[in-house]
Amino acid sequence: MTTLIRNGTVVTARDTRAADILVEGERIKNIAPGLTADADARVIDAAGMLVLPGGIDVHTHLDMPFGGTTSSDDFETGTKAAAFGGTTTLIDFAIQPKGTRMRDALDTWWKKAESKASIDYGLHMIVTDLGEAGLEDMDDMVREGVASFKLFMAYPGVLMVDDATIFQALCRTAKNGALICLHAENGGIIDVLVKRAIAEGKTAPVYHGLTRPVTAEAEAVHRAVAMSEISGAPVYIVHLSSEDALNEVRAARDRGVPIFAETCPQYLLLSIDDLARPGFEGAKYVFTPPLREKHHAPKLWDGLNQDHLQVVSTDHCPFCFEDQKILGKDDFTKIPNGGPGVENRLQLLFHHGVNAGKLSLNRFVELVSTTPAKLFGLYPRKGELAPGSDADIVIWDPNAMHTISARTHHMRVDYSMFEGFEVKGTARTVLSRGEVVVEQGNFLGKTGRGAFLRREARGGAWK
Repeated sequence: MTTLIRNGTVVTARDTRAADILVEGERIKNIAPGLTADADARVIDAAGMLVLPGGIDVHTHLDMPFGGTTSSDDFETGTKAAAFGGTTTLIDFAIQPKGTRMRDALDTWWKKAESKASIDYGLHMIVTDLGEAGLEDMDDMVREGVASFKLFMAYPGVLMVDDATIFQALCRTAKNGALICLHAENGGIIDVLVKRAIAEGKTAPVYHGLTRPVTAEAEAVHRAVAMSEISGAPVYIVHLSSEDALNEVRAARDRGVPIFAETCPQYLLLSIDDLARPGFEGAKYVFTPPLREKHHAPKLWDGLNQDHLQVVSTDHCPFCFEDQKILGKDDFTKIPNGGPGVENRLQLLFHHGVNAGKLSLNRFVELVSTTPAKLFGLYPRKGELAPGSDADIVIWDPNAMHTISARTHHMRVDYSMFEGFEVKGTARTVLSRGEVVVEQGNFLGKTGRGAFLRREARGGAWK
């Protein structure tokens, strides 16, 4: 199938220009003004529209067991919602149960995704136990195209590993070229604070935030930097939430340490005031790291603009309020930890970033598509508009108004963290590998059409 996208403004991380895009099959064939196609080609008029590379969300948790329940979006509903929002690739997390081989976890997550995903996807491996064969398992994962690993410095007794394990993993990736992603919080200190709060009867949702101070995040980032320096391997900090942690990243990058970091829309636009909403409403905003005081958000926006932060992901991990979040009604530690957002990432960052003058159009593309592709071994197949790249293309209406609401979103969750937010700019048409999967609010894709992406080691973090 040949598709010609005409009359649009093509936006990449490098430039903005008036041009047409010719797509043949799954790939982009040419980009230039005044292109023509055969009479039987599909022609899409993008006059007045921005033409962007498909969004890449490198941090989602679909069909994930956690806290006695499972995240409410699986690979069918989650990838469909992502497509509506202009995201055409996501990277989810397979979880290695302690005492098992990573291969078992990879097989499990392949089965979760292979017949359900409607957009392309990759997988990170969450490492909970290196054991006797864990280092060899890491090499095996890299050969399978799983070129990144996540380790937790938080959640003792569940997901947390010690510094020696993290350092061993970093030394291994220094050889095999994978990228270590770290959840950076001091889990031991937080555990003491949490137990103290519960003992004192402080059980409301806001105490989830008050027991996870910014210093505990900054201290863990500081340790992560040290381990990166000693091992010689790059580190990617997930969901950075505070100015204190950002200062550690900035200082390390200024002296040449290969540290990269993402933040998420919730940390840019919400605050601990949402976690402190009356009654049990704050449970909707229980995720980790927690929401911070309002003064942190402008610093994170500055970090994005100045390249101290390189990526905006979502940490999409939804749990329904009525029958899942309610599990922690009398104890904030039992509230399933996570929130929804995969559908609204581009809308929120475009409106509050580009429209507000905090980000250029090119930097917007860089944050939501191009840099994620580079860091995680997908570039230039993904994250780019160029001949030979996959035809993952978003035709973006910069003037369309949209009100975010659980009543109209496509995520399988009964609330929105951004309920009532009005945004200007949204996806009109979304192509995944040349196939139109969303057109003016209608889903045209097919369940199971999404392909597993075998990612390259020694991606952008190594260059």
